[in-house]
Amino acid sequence: MKVLVSDNMSEKGIEIFKKAKGITVDVKTGLPPEELKAIIKDYDGLAIRSATKVTTDIIGAAKKLKVIGRAGIGLDNVDIPAASQRGIVVMNTPEGNTITTAEHTISMILSMTRMIPQATASMKALKWEKKKFQGRELFNKTLGIIGIGKIGSIVADRAKGLKMKVIAYDPFIQADMITKQGNEAVTLDELYKRSDYITIHVPKTKDTLGMINAQAFGKMKKGAMLVNCSRGGVVDEKALYEALTDGPLAAAALDVFEKEPPGDSPLMKLDNFICTPHLGASTKEAQENVALAVAEQIVDYLLNGVIRNAVNVPSVSANLLERVKPYLTLAERMGAFQAQIIQGGISEVAIEYLGEVSQFDTQPMTVSLLKGLLTPALRDVVNFVNAPLLAKERGIKITESKSETAHDFINLITLKVKTQEMESTISGTLFGKFEPRIVRLNNFRLEAVPEGHMLLITSVDRPGVIGAISATLGKHSINIERMHVGQEKDQGMNIILLTTDQILLPSVLKDVAGLPPVAAVQAVELL
Repeated sequence: MKVLVSDNMSEKGIEIFKKAKGITVDVKTGLPPEELKAIIKDYDGLAIRSATKVTTDIIGAAKKLKVIGRAGIGLDNVDIPAASQRGIVVMNTPEGNTITTAEHTISMILSMTRMIPQATASMKALKWEKKKFQGRELFNKTLGIIGIGKIGSIVADRAKGLKMKVIAYDPFIQADMITKQGNEAVTLDELYKRSDYITIHVPKTKDTLGMINAQAFGKMKKGAMLVNCSRGGVVDEKALYEALTDGPLAAAALDVFEKEPPGDSPLMKLDNFICTPHLGASTKEAQENVALAVAEQIVDYLLNGVIRNAVNVPSVSANLLERVKPYLTLAERMGAFQAQIIQGGISEVAIEYLGEVSQFDTQPMTVSLLKGLLTPALRDVVNFVNAPLLAKERGIKITESKSETAHDFINLITLKVKTQEMESTISGTLFGKFEPRIVRLNNFRLEAVPEGHMLLITSVDRPGVIGAISATLGKHSINIERMHVGQEKDQGMNIILLTTDQILLPSVLKDVAGLPPVAAVQAVELL
């Protein structure tokens, strides 16, 4: 079998391929898309980093391809749905660069505080401006961490070694879990108010895109300093410029940008702004770690059928996978749906398997549910291997029950989620052998296809509501593909679930939410 390495990768990873019996490897980096498309048909495995774009066209030409392995976390450059449709396993290496990124964050904090880049540039210009570059101590300062997962936790540990006080906000981790790590759990507004330094460690999602905006800067402590080594776009760069020139921030340091490279950004002209070209994972050790990991994973899959760190298929045998795959799809989408309609950090998850499905090994389905539940918050960090561990780290209690009786259905999977603010229940089944359906949402019974761009609306039960919603969507040239309506008669409310032909932008949601009968609007993306 043949493997193509299409991006620069540590030689130690290449050696793994060369030593594997039954595998031959070609290293061809920097290929234009046309050349990659022309040769990909000859390969069983593809090892990439961030440069290669594995598009629908590339996947369509990859007649033999069985596995795509990314040496790193981010998979924005891979069309995962297209790969899944072709049965191609997509893997990443989520553990390889956590320490490196955390250390880079600490480096940025120190460099920004003591103005090391500015002082270096001054001296290289043959100046001696000792008074100009007076810094401050980190000792006893408060570091606010937004997102205290693996990387955020390491940053907290290193900061405490510098005798900083650490406070943290993470809506997906229970407060007592943050406290057990020796940190103080706070609200986001409190973090803004108290922090001398703020560092961000969140994935790029529809909820985090632009979350550090003008409104957020307006809540920050005067003289605060900001670091972002997570994802470009989380910080609104225009608002950041204003905050650095005429706002509360004393300084800022970015490793990631809305557009990379950022070009002639106004930020580059500011003396109180420092930056690096996305170097968070760029250490020798990290690059060796991810190269070794992805090579071992690809070899293991091609030669032994062992799946590790896959983002689109759980680790099960081929025979079992063929039988339970429709249930895995259903379970993952149920989890993703729940995650997008609940509020607050998840504390408990209860899963019920009823009917014939209870006779299968349900562990892969449980993993699929957890992956779906965690993906909207963690994105590429979560996969079919680490989802249970990540849930445990977040203090989520998981219970599972089975019964061979399903009453109204031959098979039924029910997911009950409890957060600090609410409880929510969703049930799903298969129509025929392969078609997933959501059949219950709390007290609302329906038959919804869990895919595409969806809109969940709670409204007053009165005539004309559906017409008003349809007209509002029509004003934005949005077509309704499917609609389900249910009544909650005791409360005089309707539940409406729509599927539309395009993504629902915030402006659309605002207009729908502004209709007098509408009580709540939630967008759900199931792609």
